[in-house]
Amino acid sequence: MEDKLISYGGQAVIEGVMMRGRNAVAIAMRDPEGKIQLHVEKLTGIYTTNLAKIPFLRGLVLLWDALGLGMRALTISANLQTGEDEKLEGAALYLTLALSLTVSIGLFFLLPAAAGGLVEKYLGWSSLAGNALEGIVRLALLVLYVWGIGFMEDIKRVYGYHGAEHKVINAFEDGAELTPEIVAGYSREHARCGTAFLLTLVIASILVFSLFPPMALWLRLLSRVIFLPVLAGIAYEYIKWTAGHLDSKFVQALIRPNMALQLLTTHEPDLEMLEVSIEAFNAMRDAEVEFAAPAV
Repeated sequence: MEDKLISYGGQAVIEGVMMRGRNAVAIAMRDPEGKIQLHVEKLTGIYTTNLAKIPFLRGLVLLWDALGLGMRALTISANLQTGEDEKLEGAALYLTLALSLTVSIGLFFLLPAAAGGLVEKYLGWSSLAGNALEGIVRLALLVLYVWGIGFMEDIKRVYGYHGAEHKVINAFEDGAELTPEIVAGYSREHARCGTAFLLTLVIASILVFSLFPPMALWLRLLSRVIFLPVLAGIAYEYIKWTAGHLDSKFVQALIRPNMALQLLTTHEPDLEMLEVSIEAFNAMRDAEVEFAAPAV
């Protein structure tokens, strides 16, 4: 189980699913003609460093999953659907990542922080009240965002593949045979979901920032950016701990908010979506063995 907790995760992409292991990542996508296409590659960079093994720092790997690897997977799947051969790599990839990161931090961290700072300055609120407002705004923005984009037709499909990804991981961890019909019976919620990580990060920010004293607005905004890696580390360790103690009634109660939010970010997949997710998972598992083998 420890190997499963460390190694296997995934993400929905456009008409497909990405599955990541310890050594490899595989993306299965259904092309416009209805055929399943596979993209498999060896993991390098941050995944091969000791960072992934250091408590609290390894949360940065999950951030890279969502931003770096996730953006690359989305780009590959989008190119397949449009028939474009251009790849988002090199300088273009890092520029896109920087823009995405800037927008995300601005919307979910700096905007709520500014709201809390302004009510402290102009309405005379205490720092505790201002920090509480900041946390409430941040949490509301996250929930409204994942709920609002769920009405978009393309995102509905992505949420369906997100549910398929969870079902396959759940079926595998239960030791079940990975066929669409069998996998369909499993839950579309999963304790290690990226949605759970984001919600935990937001809740951690509420707790941590509530301890901060009054400060100038510019310093307040800067502190939110500086502490983001710290919050990611806390969120990762919490998710990892709860995932390893799911038999506990106490832990089951703790993760209910995380599981509930997944009802917004996952939809029930059809059998074709499950087939794609299973293909991605099996391809990743095969590549794990291949890339782990010593070079001859």
